[in-house]
Amino acid sequence: MLVEQELIEKARAGDAPAFNQLVLAYRKRILGTISRLIGRPEDVEDVAQEVFVRLYYSLDQLRTPEVFEPWLYRLTVNACYDYLRRAKRRGESRMADLSEQQVLLADSLAGGRQQNEDQQKTRVREFVDALFRHVSEEDRLLLTLKEVEGLSLKELEQIYGVNENALKVRLFRARQRVLKAYNNASANGKL
Repeated sequence: MLVEQELIEKARAGDAPAFNQLVLAYRKRILGTISRLIGRPEDVEDVAQEVFVRLYYSLDQLRTPEVFEPWLYRLTVNACYDYLRRAKRRGESRMADLSEQQVLLADSLAGGRQQNEDQQKTRVREFVDALFRHVSEEDRLLLTLKEVEGLSLKELEQIYGVNENALKVRLFRARQRVLKAYNNASANGKL
């Protein structure tokens, strides 16, 4: 967590300087998330402002400070979805100004771009699956939880029942084994 729970409690109680500290602490992350989700740099600041306004008005609904970050990211994702829905509605009204040929061309380009992205994701997924077939199930599970699911070391500590340093060693060794498997498979032409 980027801030102490006490700061979140103060902000929940209506302390304006505490709220400002929350905004400053999370601003960069929220802007990055929004940028990746909406893909329009000119609108990122507007959506971020909407996120922080929503945060201000709904902070008193937060159950406990421990769930603040996931809750803030849920607010962010919801604001992005709302933005994208509004943008889509605006786009549909502008589509009426285009000729049928222009609409078909735009659909074709968008469909091709989506198909290329889907193919790329499929290739990456297949590549990772092929690599994981060359390592133990324990390594595969640990790396999936950390790298794919995005669990923190603290969360992994609870799952594995070991301390953070032991997890770091396990992760390092698992990554090394995947790298070795990659090098072996590449050298043998199996990937």
